[in-house]
Amino acid sequence: MIKVHHLNNSRSQRVLWLLEELGEPYEIVHYKRGNPVPLAPPELKQVHPLGKSPVLQDGGKTIAESGAIVEYLIDTHGKGRLKPKAGSDDYWRYVEWIHYAEGSAMLPLLLALYTGMLGDAAAALKPRVDSEIANNLAYMERGLNVRDFFVGKDLTGADIQLLFVLEAAGARLEPYAHLMRYRARMQARPAYKRAIDKGGPYALMSR
Repeated sequence: MIKVHHLNNSRSQRVLWLLEELGEPYEIVHYKRGNPVPLAPPELKQVHPLGKSPVLQDGGKTIAESGAIVEYLIDTHGKGRLKPKAGSDDYWRYVEWIHYAEGSAMLPLLLALYTGMLGDAAAALKPRVDSEIANNLAYMERGLNVRDFFVGKDLTGADIQLLFVLEAAGARLEPYAHLMRYRARMQARPAYKRAIDKGGPYALMSR
């Protein structure tokens, strides 16, 4: 059976959501962030050298990185679902959005998180970080426009990847009407709700 090493308030929530959309049985191994510094516990290093989550185990395979896990699950368990036809225009847009989520969109949000911990010491960086977040959110707003999904007419792995970005954006998303409606619609999906029930309390559930 598929096993997900799941850290609360982390990217591994998107893996649970994907598995619920696929209808695949899986087991969750729960880990909790530390307090007051919300780092992953050292036990995760016994699963993967980086000590981070998500980590997926399927048979003899151990896979880290949420984007890689999303692609693996769709390719091996998707039965043709949740991705466009290979080689089509939609396929390449799908590939771009999947990699964009972590390759570009999350970096300024993480910088905002870390510089926020520094307070006045990071004041000089704040305008630049804020402008990069706004630039990325505006880009996603234009990319989604009035569509129901980022690629094609149905849910794909790109949506699984991008929703976490929009949840991490929190209240910064409010000026972007299309993204706000999209975030609420994805969070209303039955599979998403089942994943939250199984994954536990999730502080990134922005409303």
